[in-house]
Amino acid sequence: MLLNFSFSDNAIGYIVEGTMNYDAIRELKQAILKMFEEHETINLYLEDNNINRFTLDAVFIASIFPMQHSHRLNKVAMVTNRKWIHAITNVNKSILGKDFKNFTIDRRLEAIEWIASN
Repeated sequence: MLLNFSFSDNAIGYIVEGTMNYDAIRELKQAILKMFEEHETINLYLEDNNINRFTLDAVFIASIFPMQHSHRLNKVAMVTNRKWIHAITNVNKSILGKDFKNFTIDRRLEAIEWIASN
């Protein structure tokens, strides 16, 4: 399941739960692309709310999406306790030179404050 909410005009957040498979990642991707129709760049908050399963195709798409749209992503906050997701975020950050930050679930409020600020 995908829950979304806005922080500001160009900052959007998504909380993902359940199974992260091709359909779920496609839904998330389409929601972000819709934001790109309205804004040149966005700040993006993504939170893992106890996702119970990840499929390989979803991980692959989620890993390359920031590379495909790096010019449109201003800041990305990844909120999860999964170290392997933090590692993927760090790879994207180092390759793209973008402002991507990892936060653990207990630092969620700090992530929200960071992503909502310009």
